[in-house]
Amino acid sequence: MRSRIEDVAAAAGVSMKTVSRVLNNEPNVRDEMRQRVMAAVEKLQYRPNLSARSLAGQRSYVVALVYNNPSRNYLMEIQSGMLDACRDHHYNLVLAPVGSPKQRKAEDLKVVFEHFAPDGVVLIPPLTDDPAVLEFLEQHEVPYASIAPKHPEGRIGVMMDETAAVLELMAGLVAQGHRRIAHIKGPPAHGACQWRYKGYRDALKKAGLEYDADLVVQGAFSFESGIAAGDALLDLKQPPTAIFAANDDMAAGVIRAACERGLAVPRDISVCGFDDTPIARHIYPALTTVRQPTSEMGKLATLQLLARIRTADAGSMVHVEHEVLFRESTQAPKGR
Repeated sequence: MRSRIEDVAAAAGVSMKTVSRVLNNEPNVRDEMRQRVMAAVEKLQYRPNLSARSLAGQRSYVVALVYNNPSRNYLMEIQSGMLDACRDHHYNLVLAPVGSPKQRKAEDLKVVFEHFAPDGVVLIPPLTDDPAVLEFLEQHEVPYASIAPKHPEGRIGVMMDETAAVLELMAGLVAQGHRRIAHIKGPPAHGACQWRYKGYRDALKKAGLEYDADLVVQGAFSFESGIAAGDALLDLKQPPTAIFAANDDMAAGVIRAACERGLAVPRDISVCGFDDTPIARHIYPALTTVRQPTSEMGKLATLQLLARIRTADAGSMVHVEHEVLFRESTQAPKGR
């Protein structure tokens, strides 16, 4: 038979209210008490009845990941981290695609709340700073956490210094001898696009290299847009010796475009990306990129959201560190 909360309380020698407080990770519970309750939960293999919890606390014990990011690899990494946090705190996670393809953001959000009534949402770029999305959430007083917001003031969630990361990556390319370095930008509404582009411009200036508008191409954070952007750059009379794409999916598309022309990466063209999603390690040659702990960012943002759900003024904006990873897709240009 399925264990009940009453059984856990009896086994731990505490009240049902104490068990509930422990399971909800509420503050002001002594460590010794928390350990006793969790030991009883493990011994009895107790699993909370989410429906009963919802009725008792007027919560759904559901959080939603609200997105319209075209990078499936990035989305899966964020989702993985969120699931870890949800499992640890006995919450369910729902995926809520919003505003695609018809840009019905408010209408789509309304449907999400009618069907699932989430206690709060996690936003990822570009919806992180979308005025229609933020207006809906604030109007309906919905707690939300943001991943990589352009304007983090007064927000909770998680972010990284992406401009500094690109400066470091570009310095490595310059050290290898590259002087014609191209950049494929992400969607203009995406905060990361602006930060990574700024890092590119700042790195050129720091290295004493002239900015060339022909070497900057618009992308859409998708594999397909990386192919198109790669073709445009490789068609130039003076093609670049290295291409920095603003995410790994577009960088993989550049490698595809180069290979279709019979070019070898990195012998004929160096390619690098950003994010260190699984595709960076799975393709050949393995991709030089910036690692942001995407899965961990999903988990941290969810933890800040759950804290805000429990306590109105709880939660903060957490900052995480990056790591630049030089792999097989970059080397010194020909003649060096």
